[in-house]
Amino acid sequence: MTKAEKTRQFIIEKTAPIFNRKGYAGTSIADITEATGLTKGSVYGNFGNKDDVALAVFDHNFGLMSSLVNKKMAEHSKTVDKLKVYLTLYAELIKAPALQGGCPVLNTAVECDDTHDLLKIKVRSAIDSWHSTILAVIRLGRERKEIRQKFDEKEFAFALIALIEGGVMLAKVTGRMTGFKAAMKQAEKMIDEIAK
Repeated sequence: MTKAEKTRQFIIEKTAPIFNRKGYAGTSIADITEATGLTKGSVYGNFGNKDDVALAVFDHNFGLMSSLVNKKMAEHSKTVDKLKVYLTLYAELIKAPALQGGCPVLNTAVECDDTHDLLKIKVRSAIDSWHSTILAVIRLGRERKEIRQKFDEKEFAFALIALIEGGVMLAKVTGRMTGFKAAMKQAEKMIDEIAK
C-alpha cells in the first residue's frame, strides 16, 4: 500500500463512525479534520470533496457489516440458521453496536433518498448485494434439500430486509425493543416457513 493509499484508508477509518452517526449533512469538514488530525488541504489532497469521502466511508461501513454477516454465517451449516444470523446479529448491533451509529444502510438510506443521488446509488447497490446474498443462501439450501422448492425467493429476500431494517428503525427512534422484537418474530416465522 502506498503512502497516499494509507492516508486515504486512515481518513476513511477515522471518519467512518462520524458519518455513520451524524450522516452526510451532519458531518462537517471540521469533523473530518478533527478526527484525523489532518488539515483541510490534506483531506482534499486525498479526496476531491466531502462527497468522495462519504462515498468511500459508506463502502467501508457496508464492507464491515458484510464481513461480520459472512463470518457469523460461516459458523452455521444449516440454511435456516444462516438466515437467522441476520436476526441475532442485528439484535446485538442495537444493544452493542459494532459500528457506531448502527446500520449504515438504514442510516444512509433515510438521509439520502431525496437529497444525495450518489449515496442513494451506493445504498441501492448495498441492498442489491444483501438481496443477492440471501438468494445465494436460499439456493444453496435448496440444493441441500433444506429449503422448500416452491416460494418466491426474491420476494422473501426483500421482505426479510424490510423487516430487519424496519425493526432497527423502530428501535432507534423509540428507544425500545418492542417494535424490533415484533419484526424479528415475523422474520423468524418467515424463515421457519421456508424450511422443509
